[in-house]
Amino acid sequence: MISKRKHPRFNVPNYGSKSRKGVKARWRRPRGIDSKKRVDKQGYGATPKIGYKNPADVRFARKEGVMEVLIHNEKELRAIQKDAKMVAVFAHDLSERKRVELQRIANTNGIRVINGVRA
Repeated sequence: MISKRKHPRFNVPNYGSKSRKGVKARWRRPRGIDSKKRVDKQGYGATPKIGYKNPADVRFARKEGVMEVLIHNEKELRAIQKDAKMVAVFAHDLSERKRVELQRIANTNGIRVINGVRA
């Protein structure tokens, strides 16, 4: 198991106040000229900073300790077949036909695919 650093939740300024019930829990950088959160006043919540970054050896790792590699084509898929510490993740813009073809190659070569198709 890989453990990554914990960081606080980065919410929108004034998230949860009575006047902003419709504000969803997500991060947007505060840009208002009078924003207390933009000038990092205490008590207004944390803002993302470079210090929250994880070490390079665990940055793109999954919990089980393997690294995710984004796959767009067959060449990228064959590049990771030798390394057992890597798993494939198909890119979102791959067509169904290409996914099935790449999944077939991955199955024959013993490559684990996270978001693969059932073929």
